[in-house]
Amino acid sequence: MSRRRIFRSSSHSAPSRWRGALLVAAFSLGAVALAGLGLPANLFGSAPSEQDWTAAAASVRVVDGDTLRLGERTLRLSGLLSPERGLTCRAANGVGFDCGATAAEALARLVQGHDLACRVKGRDGFGRPLGTCQAGGVEVNAALISSGWALAEKAAMQPLEAEARQAGRGLWSHLPGAPEDWQQR
Repeated sequence: MSRRRIFRSSSHSAPSRWRGALLVAAFSLGAVALAGLGLPANLFGSAPSEQDWTAAAASVRVVDGDTLRLGERTLRLSGLLSPERGLTCRAANGVGFDCGATAAEALARLVQGHDLACRVKGRDGFGRPLGTCQAGGVEVNAALISSGWALAEKAAMQPLEAEARQAGRGLWSHLPGAPEDWQQR
């Protein structure tokens, strides 16, 4: 019995088999590199550190006492801390109320019916943009602290908090029933 040997022709050598695959890979890498040149620069970490956002009154929604929705964008008010929704506080007569929802209502009253102009600077721990807003000529961040529905996180706002506390406004009206953060100040 004779053995038959099968030889491959030289047109199917290993280097030529990979030639097509290498051309496809090289073309793909080139296309990705060219597409990268057309991307906006802010995707590479060079986004402006400050931005101005505006929102028409109809597109402004209050999320909680320190967070707003401006159309499709979410903005946390910088320099302040308000109670979370669902946190129970006690009025002087002992009646409990949701002080987070009440802080959100105070914010809603400040922005209601007004277009907003906000200056965005930085992000919070959750990646939300941080900013200060103006509504009807009033700085919302400062007004929320002055009305006693938020604590000042920045030294520049401390005098507003102290004034609200002395006047007994907002959650300062009955300190024993206020959130722990208020009581420790």
